[in-house]
Amino acid sequence: MKFIINEFEKIVCTGLFLSMALLGFANVVVRYGTNYSLAATEELLTNGFLILTIFGAAIAARRGEHLAVTVLYNVLPRHAKTVVFMLSVLLSVTLLCMSAYFSWEVLSNQFNSGTRSYGLGLPAWYYHVAIPFGFILIAIRFLQRAWQEMNGNVEPTIGGADV
Repeated sequence: MKFIINEFEKIVCTGLFLSMALLGFANVVVRYGTNYSLAATEELLTNGFLILTIFGAAIAARRGEHLAVTVLYNVLPRHAKTVVFMLSVLLSVTLLCMSAYFSWEVLSNQFNSGTRSYGLGLPAWYYHVAIPFGFILIAIRFLQRAWQEMNGNVEPTIGGADV
């Protein structure tokens, strides 16, 4: 169970990417074999990419691999670096929580209005149900990484290479 909790976003991304690759391959085979297209695959793949991006961002947050502009950070004294690091964590988590909130609002609106997808005619909220939870997962993983860096359990990544 601990493995699933620790590697949840990797499991989701692996399953989703494998499914998307197989679906895209099937579409190519059908298109070239019959001159017809599986039209619904565009809808499934587009929404799959959205979810894959969000859960991939959670993987990057856990590893401390998000893009950072560190030109000014690198020249700060140690105490100021800690303050800037904590401020960046606070702002990042705030942004992620706001993204989760607003994506939940979109999801609620889709659910209440009965909006349907354009290709398959499925309820639109089916595709977006993972998005607010994905943003919360990114925030959790971001906080986990920050906690590990503050306790010295991992090497800080923010002061690495200048971007």
